[in-house]
Amino acid sequence: MPVTQFAVTDTYEYLNGFGGSKESEALEGALPLAANSPQKCPLGLYNEKLSGTAFTAPRDENQQSWLYRILPSASHQNFEPVPDSSPNSLTSTTPSFGKHFNAIPNQLRWDPFDFDREASWIHSLHLVAGAGDPTMKQGLGIYIYAAGSTMPDKTAFYSADGDFLIVPQHGVLDIRTEFGKMLVRPNEICVIPRGIRYHVALHDNEPVRGYILELYQGHFKLPELGPIGSNGLANSRDFQTPVADFIEDHENTEWTLYGKFGGNLFAAKQSHTPFDIVAWHGTYYPYKYDLGRFNPMGSISYDHPDPSIYTVLTAPSIPHGAGTAVADFVIFPPRWLVAENTFRPPWYHRNTMSEFMGLIMGNYDAKGAGKGGFQPAGASLHNTMSGHGPDMQTFEKASTMDLTPQKVGEGSMAFMFESCLMVGVTEWGLKTCQKVQESYNAHSWGPLKVHFKRPETSRGVGNEEKKNGVGDAKDMSSVHDIKGK
Repeated sequence: MPVTQFAVTDTYEYLNGFGGSKESEALEGALPLAANSPQKCPLGLYNEKLSGTAFTAPRDENQQSWLYRILPSASHQNFEPVPDSSPNSLTSTTPSFGKHFNAIPNQLRWDPFDFDREASWIHSLHLVAGAGDPTMKQGLGIYIYAAGSTMPDKTAFYSADGDFLIVPQHGVLDIRTEFGKMLVRPNEICVIPRGIRYHVALHDNEPVRGYILELYQGHFKLPELGPIGSNGLANSRDFQTPVADFIEDHENTEWTLYGKFGGNLFAAKQSHTPFDIVAWHGTYYPYKYDLGRFNPMGSISYDHPDPSIYTVLTAPSIPHGAGTAVADFVIFPPRWLVAENTFRPPWYHRNTMSEFMGLIMGNYDAKGAGKGGFQPAGASLHNTMSGHGPDMQTFEKASTMDLTPQKVGEGSMAFMFESCLMVGVTEWGLKTCQKVQESYNAHSWGPLKVHFKRPETSRGVGNEEKKNGVGDAKDMSSVHDIKGK
């Protein structure tokens, strides 16, 4: 079966399908018929519109939802900045206007990030890398989360800065959103769009750890399939959206609402729960996806295709032209390699795009594992035009192996956040976390051997001259003569 066999069963209910208009009501009759804002909403509810795009966005891109709730979200006290409680807090690691990003060309790799067993969801968020500015709605941020406790009761969180694409690596996230509940397990992902409030609990109090890409501009969509046809990669039917589920808590109570706004953390008190939506309908909502359902494509003749064939979700960058993304979410799932007369691992590469990789489980087929290698809960960043590719051991093995059909990635799942932007690294990601492998470059590519052998019959610069690094114009013209014949 092309689904993940999870250790923890998900008992929540979902609506199936990616995108499009959906509706859900926790109580029958809570959704008004036809009208979005009747003079009196059913059951004495308030109606509220949540806009994820401009009103006049093209219809196929327009994302709006109508909410029918016990009290409007506007009912709260003023927001106040949250004091910076530690050098690792969200407020101290999130840059303003990109000035805290270190733009460096070095290839980077991180050892597995530690759990913070004292922190709950909000204060476990550590900005590792990113580009752009959330106040201009341009760019992205890449976070590590590693929490050891459930968010306190009667608290909720949202980000006004962008959509959260959450990739669990360890532990199960029990997420209550305004729209309903989701259980998100390792080898699943979820997307919580900008502005949606939610609470994160730890299943069985087990610590959680994983990765987040925050998208400051636009929203994720499925990639175009082109000649692949009408099905393949991440199929629309496999995405799941929570159904309406609400709490009645609006008398003699106090809730704390945390908001991330412009890269800073704020908090406000309110006298009612934010999770009081009894019914909703529209095109703007959270969703999740089981990576085990991905239908990978590949070569059945020769050569190693571009990794774009493993794209799960994409967020196009309109200014950079068609086919270019602010962020692509790409995975490397279990798959068969059958290409003949082909170097099967990923080739050596310099890319105009930036590539941030993480490992959910198992071993990545292009890099060595174990201590000092590419490990689950670790990461790597190969920035714009920084060379990368297989390490020496992988190259030597793949260059001499028997090219029989080979299943790779069993029990493994690696992923990549790819961006057209030059991605900078925060001080936390570069120094504070103390996880950067200082010898990554030397360990991976320093041992590469020179396999070049000059043909015995070749003409041109002689061996002695080659050793001395010299050769006259006549010698070089001989080389050009050979190429031209």
